[in-house]
Amino acid sequence: MDNLTEFAGLPVVDFPEETTEEGWRRELRQVAGSDGAPADVGSVAWRLRVDGTSWMEPDERARHLTRFLSEVGGERVSAMTLGLWGGREMAEPVDLLVEHADAFPNLRSVFVGDVGWDECELSWICQTDLSPLLEAFPHLEELGVRGAAGAIRTGELSLHVPSHGSLRSLTVESGGLPGSATRGIASSGLPALERLELWLGVEDYGGDTSPGDLAPLLSGEGFPELRYLGVRNAERLDEWIPVLAEAPLLKRLEVLDLSLGILTDEGGRALVERAAAFSGLRELDLHHHYLSEEMEERVRAAFAENGVEVDLSDRLEPDDEDPDEGPMYYTSASE
Repeated sequence: MDNLTEFAGLPVVDFPEETTEEGWRRELRQVAGSDGAPADVGSVAWRLRVDGTSWMEPDERARHLTRFLSEVGGERVSAMTLGLWGGREMAEPVDLLVEHADAFPNLRSVFVGDVGWDECELSWICQTDLSPLLEAFPHLEELGVRGAAGAIRTGELSLHVPSHGSLRSLTVESGGLPGSATRGIASSGLPALERLELWLGVEDYGGDTSPGDLAPLLSGEGFPELRYLGVRNAERLDEWIPVLAEAPLLKRLEVLDLSLGILTDEGGRALVERAAAFSGLRELDLHHHYLSEEMEERVRAAFAENGVEVDLSDRLEPDDEDPDEGPMYYTSASE
């Protein structure tokens, strides 16, 4: 996974700790396409990061944010991403952003963990409790997260808010999403949420989310505006198909995204047998799957009959059979 080049529909401009004012202004002009004219600092998403090899003290890292406010200013910033902050743990930059919330009155989109594979493995990004972030920004509309528990578990994703009336999109990209984090999200009060994307990952990296953890959501009682649900990068995707087919929530979804996970012929048969239950969807995304060619065509035909657009691209073959484990299947992202 790479650093974001676009977020919230805006190009990303990097503001690392080693940048100079001349440097970030030059990049702003290039990214914003100003052709020499002063560029609007509100026309881009800003990525704040402190070099992962830096051993600065916490107060020195904190001054990076105050420097941003001094040079760029926070009033016109609508989108921001937080990258590495002297290490793989995201608690410190989140706490700093919460502390300076009043300086960002128009911030509407935040991505926590904008970290590329060349900086840190997905499974090593240690998240934190993001509830204070939502509480500090009641007008936030979009929240993206990369990482969850972290392989060394010095920090674990947590997110539960009794009520937040503005959030419309929530994405969690993870190689292993703990059930506790999923339960916190599913039981939150998010009446405006339209898009929920969860990367479940694998059990070896803490991904023990099960359908029961999403029960309040699947029952149709929560998130009344939800139209897109992503159960992505799931190790046990086959087990989710019958549960989703019976979920009351399915009746009001427009897009169901089951891509990037391990979908085998067992899950394919469940989809074919229950195709009518998914007939209200506009789109079903299954790309990155392990269906046989025959099953792929059966699934395609079943959903074409129901008028559902289905993405069956990126068909994969399992690795050679292991003498002990059998065929080896992989989600798109784990470590």
